[in-house]
Amino acid sequence: MNNNIKFFDSTLRDGSHAVSHQITVDQIREYCEKIDDSGVYTVIVGHGNGLGASSHQVGFAAVKDAEMLAVARNALKKTRLGVFLIPGFATIKDDLQPAINIGVDVFCVGSHCTEADTTQQYIRYLRDNNKEVYGVLMMYHMTTKERLAEEALKMRSYGAQGIIIMDSAGSSTPPLVIETINYLVKNLDIPIGFHAHNNFGMAVANSLIALQNGATIIDGTVRGFGASSGNCQLEALATLLKKMNIESGLNLYKLMDVSEQLVTKIMKIPQEIDMIGLIGGLTGVFSLYALPIKRAAEKYKVDVRDIYTELGKRNIVGGQEDMVIEVALQLSKLKNS
Repeated sequence: MNNNIKFFDSTLRDGSHAVSHQITVDQIREYCEKIDDSGVYTVIVGHGNGLGASSHQVGFAAVKDAEMLAVARNALKKTRLGVFLIPGFATIKDDLQPAINIGVDVFCVGSHCTEADTTQQYIRYLRDNNKEVYGVLMMYHMTTKERLAEEALKMRSYGAQGIIIMDSAGSSTPPLVIETINYLVKNLDIPIGFHAHNNFGMAVANSLIALQNGATIIDGTVRGFGASSGNCQLEALATLLKKMNIESGLNLYKLMDVSEQLVTKIMKIPQEIDMIGLIGGLTGVFSLYALPIKRAAEKYKVDVRDIYTELGKRNIVGGQEDMVIEVALQLSKLKNS
């Protein structure tokens, strides 16, 4: 295993999903002050769906992007400030350039796993501005390792300095992680990263497996704070690596303190693996559909698991919220016919 691991901390980004994007300025400031110089490579800050995503479609954030980033920038003295963005939510003029002006150091540009083409303009613009850029392929379980490599190579050609694959539905199994990471490491000449979700209680294990198979970037959160069943819990992974006598570069006590003293106050409920998380992982449905599916199940009086199952059959991807209602209506009619 490569001991030169970079840990991306997405607590203030993925965790935003778990509290309907209502993380406050004071919480951002305090978190960044405490996590600074903990060994994490970058702290990713912002709306759960990234720059420019605060909207009716996916929920309004309590704080505007510019204010979040300015507060975090002032609080982080030694740790890099990062952002995540998805083309379509973010624009160069309204989102990227202001973030550059504020002083963001690291940009993670994401797309669905087969749509890397959408990132070209963004990655090239950021590289032209001498920014550190990583390509992110979401919902990676929905395509083959060969296609993933093709899409990653596109991002590489645009200027991406590393590729992170996201287990956005929490559907990863150990064999899938081994096969995928191995293939990408062998076929790309830039660092490969892994972002796990914990639907099967495997986020820490799958992240370790990714590292053992050549990944050198782990994107996780303190206390596992994130969408659905949460993410790879950074302090848990750090503890496991210490137990295995593997140098992580992380300040374990500092991570533990931030987890116990700060993140517990931001979380509305403890992160757990519930029925929704399990069925989401089983069916491979994007974790961000959890709330719309719950609401549709209640409104149309159908089993939430049946909605997940049908959406999984249809290979639903991000941005197809209307299909949730369509499926719920169809199931309701069948139930009452």
